[in-house]
Amino acid sequence: MHIATTHRNTDFDGLASIIAATLLYPGTVAVCPKNVNPNVHRFLSLHKTAFDIILAGEVDLANVTRLIVTDTNQWRRLDRVDQLRGRDDVEVLLWDHHMGIGDINPHWQCVEKIGATITLLARAIKEQGIALTPLQATLFLLGLYEDTGQLTFSSTTPEDARAAAFLLEQGADLNIAVDFLNMAYGEVQKKVLFRLMRDAEQHEIKGKRVGIGVVHINKHVELSMVVQLYGKIVNADAVFVIFVNEGGGYFVIGRSSAPEINVNNILQRFGGGGHPGAGSATITDTRMAPGEIRQKILAALHEVQRGGALVADMMSFPVTTVPPSTPMDDVRRIMEEKKIRGVVVEEEERLQGIVVLWDLKKLRLKKQWSSPVKAFMNRQVATIPPDALASEAAELMVQKNIGHLPVVQGEKVIGIVTRTDIINYLYGMLPM
Repeated sequence: MHIATTHRNTDFDGLASIIAATLLYPGTVAVCPKNVNPNVHRFLSLHKTAFDIILAGEVDLANVTRLIVTDTNQWRRLDRVDQLRGRDDVEVLLWDHHMGIGDINPHWQCVEKIGATITLLARAIKEQGIALTPLQATLFLLGLYEDTGQLTFSSTTPEDARAAAFLLEQGADLNIAVDFLNMAYGEVQKKVLFRLMRDAEQHEIKGKRVGIGVVHINKHVELSMVVQLYGKIVNADAVFVIFVNEGGGYFVIGRSSAPEINVNNILQRFGGGGHPGAGSATITDTRMAPGEIRQKILAALHEVQRGGALVADMMSFPVTTVPPSTPMDDVRRIMEEKKIRGVVVEEEERLQGIVVLWDLKKLRLKKQWSSPVKAFMNRQVATIPPDALASEAAELMVQKNIGHLPVVQGEKVIGIVTRTDIINYLYGMLPM
């Protein structure tokens, strides 16, 4: 068994690096420590089934013959693999950007003074001609941006910038990356927030509260988090801020928590884009005044109709169901045969509960496998109607940290939304 792992309290650079290692070394299993930082936890709550990741406690160390360590050079920072230390039959490879002296003595290493470990792996991926999915590229960009402060930290190198360009070419989504990172908040951001609080307009449009502001700036800094924070402070459903550059031109940032207001659709009118909840647009036409841009945004908002992908467009069907009396051993067999991670429990076409792969891992005794599924199923099941927006399903699954969302019409389950469906929606991979 070959495994790739990283340090405890895993950040995006560590997570991205172990996933990248599985691409460079086919057959390698990504092993994630139990403790990850909050941003990574939020990311994994939605994306964990999109990657082949297991926890350190699930590894049979006796079978490991190769250990790939990323983003650390110290054994004490690794999770539950100390038994591999000093074993002659285990080959150790190290990928790291920390230059301090560590106690891991690898058989091979790639260690350079660079902004992020993922930069080193991305370079190798590019050299080997390995194609990335938009999801992989976005995760790798998250790791790169987090460790380099969006390429602003003094530790950033030209190699990091080249890696970022490569990942963008591979389809990395900047808007999604920004949403999962905590941005720096300095004096410029404070001043911008103050001006928004003082001068921005509040509008009531079709029952939704929308904030629209105009702010003059003389230097380029990270401003998306200010827009998002402003929206939270004033409790707006959506906010749009027009930044007037001192050197000419405009930059518009939009954020929306309301499914009815699609930021991407609105900012596409200005040559920009993004996704339903976040987007931006750069306007170089200096003949257009800020007031004119504001009026066009307002006009677009008044035209907004409930649109975009619906749950019915993305759900999986038919749904695999079992009655409450089904033995857990049969449930396991059904999951294995159909290669699914969850089964809906129904009785007389009424939803009773749901059992997922994680529930099966809780069974420790042999006799439990002959027990009925009703003894182990989750009875408090979140559901969603087929005419709800896909963005609503994504938000609900993130909030509740669930991987399966039954689609219910009346009392009958007609479909199910999984993390895979959500990821296809988020990354533009829904069938047209």
